[in-house]
Amino acid sequence: MRNRTLGEGIVVSEQGVGCMGMSDTYGPADEAESLATLREALDAGVTLLDTADIYGGGHNESLVGRAIAGRREQVVLSTKFGFVASTNPADRRIDGRPEHVRAACDASLGRLGVDYIDIYFQHRVDPETPIEETVGALAELVAAGKVRTIGLSEANAHEIRRAHSTHPIAAVQSEWSLWTRDHEQNGVLKVVRELSIGFVAFSPLGRGFLTGKVQSPDDLGDNDLRRAQPRFMADNFERNLDLVARVKSLADEKGCTPSQLALAWVLAQGDDVVPIAGTKRRGHLAENLAASDVVLSATDLSALDEVFPPGAAAGERYPGALLQQWKH
Repeated sequence: MRNRTLGEGIVVSEQGVGCMGMSDTYGPADEAESLATLREALDAGVTLLDTADIYGGGHNESLVGRAIAGRREQVVLSTKFGFVASTNPADRRIDGRPEHVRAACDASLGRLGVDYIDIYFQHRVDPETPIEETVGALAELVAAGKVRTIGLSEANAHEIRRAHSTHPIAAVQSEWSLWTRDHEQNGVLKVVRELSIGFVAFSPLGRGFLTGKVQSPDDLGDNDLRRAQPRFMADNFERNLDLVARVKSLADEKGCTPSQLALAWVLAQGDDVVPIAGTKRRGHLAENLAASDVVLSATDLSALDEVFPPGAAAGERYPGALLQQWKH
């Protein structure tokens, strides 16, 4: 597993693992299999593990903590704060007040069973708290040795500049994949590169859609939150399925799976980009990691751009109420 550098010196594996699905969101998970998957990831040279205090109401951080017990030196540990209250997305609120930052950090350290967090992300910017106040509190945690570096998730270009002027930001974590290319056009990618901030791409497989393994909404469990997401609903689903069929055709020509082609595309966007595909099974992990061996030519990249130009995916990322709350 090759390495990449986030910010001014956080060296991580070029692929990380997003751990959210091991606790909630995409239906039930097998805890024993999740632990085995995380340990196999470490054995394979993955160093970046990403979690958050809201995933599973704290369960996910505890799970990750158990997986890395005795192996802390092998891990670049990324977690997030900011969402509070219910694990039901419709009921969540965002809190970036300094007192919440400090309390959330201590709680995460306890669940993870570690003395420090490598990258501590603000999960969403709090519109009621100046970002300078939030980042100022995070800077205090850095000074105290509880946090190595600071990150932002889903922040816009203006917020990133304001935050970085308060304390250096190591990474911005946002959705980036063939079917979500907003940051190529909204100024975020431009500003992070201007400021030498790394980009951690979550949902690089389009929440699983780009794998080609979801062929019908009926393939999703009753408790799978994707059922409520516009891109997985009604006519949008069929239009997006047509796009994925074209990706699969390109993958077949390349001799890889659609998942590997989609991940290879994200990896090809720059050495400052690190995808964190979510998985909860060892078989999917092995498939994802093999994407690092898929080399895309200029012709390959052009073909993918033709299939999936920015804005090609049908439907918004989130349903209405969440879109207003979370999308910058």
